[in-house]
Amino acid sequence: MSDYRGGPVVDHGRDHRAAGTQPGSRMARRAAAAVPPPPPPDDRSRGHRDGGGSGRGKGSGQTKMRVLAWVSIGMTSVMVAGALTAYTLYRDAFGNIKEKSVKEDIINPRPPDTGALNVLLVGSDTRAGAGNARYGQQLARAADAGGKRTDTIILMHISPNRDKAQLISFPRDSLVQIPRCKNEATKQEMPARRDMINSAYNSGGIACTISTLETLTGIRVNHFVEVDFSGFKNIVDALGGIEICLKSGVNDKASKLVLPPGKSLLNGEKALGYVRLRHYGDGSDIQRIKRQQIFLSKVVAKATSSELLTDVGRLREFIAAAAGSVTMDPELANDTEQLIQIATSARAMTANGVKFTTVPWQPDAEDPNRVVWKDPDAKELFAAIRTDTEVVKPTPTTAANNTPKVTVKPEQVKVQVLNGTKTPGRAREVADMLAKEGFNVVGLGNFEAADGQSLAKTEIHYAKAADVAVAGATTLAGAVLPKPGTQQGKVAAVGPQTYSSGVTAPAKGTPVTQLVIGEDFDSVKVTKLPDSVKDSTITASEQKNVCT
Repeated sequence: MSDYRGGPVVDHGRDHRAAGTQPGSRMARRAAAAVPPPPPPDDRSRGHRDGGGSGRGKGSGQTKMRVLAWVSIGMTSVMVAGALTAYTLYRDAFGNIKEKSVKEDIINPRPPDTGALNVLLVGSDTRAGAGNARYGQQLARAADAGGKRTDTIILMHISPNRDKAQLISFPRDSLVQIPRCKNEATKQEMPARRDMINSAYNSGGIACTISTLETLTGIRVNHFVEVDFSGFKNIVDALGGIEICLKSGVNDKASKLVLPPGKSLLNGEKALGYVRLRHYGDGSDIQRIKRQQIFLSKVVAKATSSELLTDVGRLREFIAAAAGSVTMDPELANDTEQLIQIATSARAMTANGVKFTTVPWQPDAEDPNRVVWKDPDAKELFAAIRTDTEVVKPTPTTAANNTPKVTVKPEQVKVQVLNGTKTPGRAREVADMLAKEGFNVVGLGNFEAADGQSLAKTEIHYAKAADVAVAGATTLAGAVLPKPGTQQGKVAAVGPQTYSSGVTAPAKGTPVTQLVIGEDFDSVKVTKLPDSVKDSTITASEQKNVCT
């Protein structure tokens, strides 16, 4: 981590005449994209593309909390912040929000809601709309603007308690299975295909992008926020520019971006060139994503600073710019009560609670200019998001009940997993999940109900009413979805066998807790993620002095 506090700041925030980025090399691809359904994108040299890819006063704490509730989700979702801010004071600005209803165009089965809030944030490279055509060549000025793609794809996950936010970045060069979708223009159904993930947006719009992510991850996308080039610039300018730091200077003719080494304060025009820059570093989309994440971290810090929140005029200007710069689904844009509820429940969300993660990836075996998601690491990341479902309520304490309950960690819980369903191998599958989460699984087996049918609901059984036995059952129940009931009294295991989880054995005499799998079993909560996920995660609050 580089500390650049001693260097001068070059202010690029005052010259609004700067030339726009001109990614002209994508024009052939855009022309081909005009015919639905489009062919695979003609983009074979990822590293050589032009231009890049994709208060102090009374009540100030509440205002900061409300703004933070959406600003901390990142740059493109900054407009959501406006909706979460003092609504009665700034309601006029929200009339500028553009709405787009897409749920009727999602034709694939959808994952269930979990209580979390998942918002898809996309930065569109479309040249349609005021101020966007200047970023392309002649084809960009056509009626269809030469097609569009998602320069940035981020899934914002806010926990059910609304106290933590995680932003998952999906490399746009990812080769994935895109499901059947409606063509955005013709509404005709397009067959499933293997393609780059950003082509889903080109052919099927935001509805196809949502459906693609839902089918790949199993995560329900509740809402979406879309921002184009002009909207991005407006938001940055309304914040008074964003300061970045470069390890080396940039003089990129393709993007017309010239920056010196060290710190620079970027206005909207320069910021757009910076986050889309490809001719820097190793030229990869992965490195560009890292720069975008650090940039958004700085947005979080500035949008939640007391300097902005205590300046009513600037705050109003910022909210108006944010509201007028995005498109979202009407369910989010018009549900003021939901937005305010989200805001008021986000007291614990601070920049410290916002993390940015890039999906674990590896080069595609057939085309090193493309990436594929690395499994099982990516699947474990998605499972962690899916299983973040529980709203934790504080336990009340009273004078009569001030003795803390016995609590045990997963590694202190001995578990025997029994398959109460008719699905072979279910016990071992669940045992593997529990072992990965640190539980001391000691045995497997089956359970036969008296009626010979599959057990409908998962159960947890413990033998003794001792505190440690009850605590073990409670810890195990908290790791299983849906949360099973616990009861005293063990059941008979059919065909029991041993299982070694590799976890250090707990204290001698620790009772064994039985998990009997029923038909309703969904998953084990994933809290321990592989190193590849940890290595690709940054925390917003730690990016202040980072040079890229």
